[in-house]
Amino acid sequence: MASPRFSPIPDELNALSKTILDCAIKVHKRLGPGLLESSYRACLAHELRSRGVSVECEVPLPIRYEGVLLDCGYRLAMLVNGQIIVELKTVAGLLAIHRSQLLTYLRHANKRLGLVINFNEILLKNGIGRVING
Repeated sequence: MASPRFSPIPDELNALSKTILDCAIKVHKRLGPGLLESSYRACLAHELRSRGVSVECEVPLPIRYEGVLLDCGYRLAMLVNGQIIVELKTVAGLLAIHRSQLLTYLRHANKRLGLVINFNEILLKNGIGRVING
């Protein structure tokens, strides 16, 4: 049951996140672990676009500080349908800081849902995190 303070994630976002994960699993099965993050990003973007999903890669994320937008060099790995932030990793294992980073990105981008996907896993399901912003 959803907390009365927070609204549930809309069904359309849940369905889109499932599509993203289905595509990520397909890419991981084809490529396996151990490649550069940029390889997975390109292949995942291609896979999503082949399913008619809009994908932007390396999207600049300015930081609002004291009412001023500052370009601090942050980039979203992927923004899917303008709604879901997808952060890609190729690390030994996901850490709490990876989820915290994604939550911060969600807040600054004013988005509700994000996925962090670590392609450096034998089983991709062990490298998936879902983060919700309020």
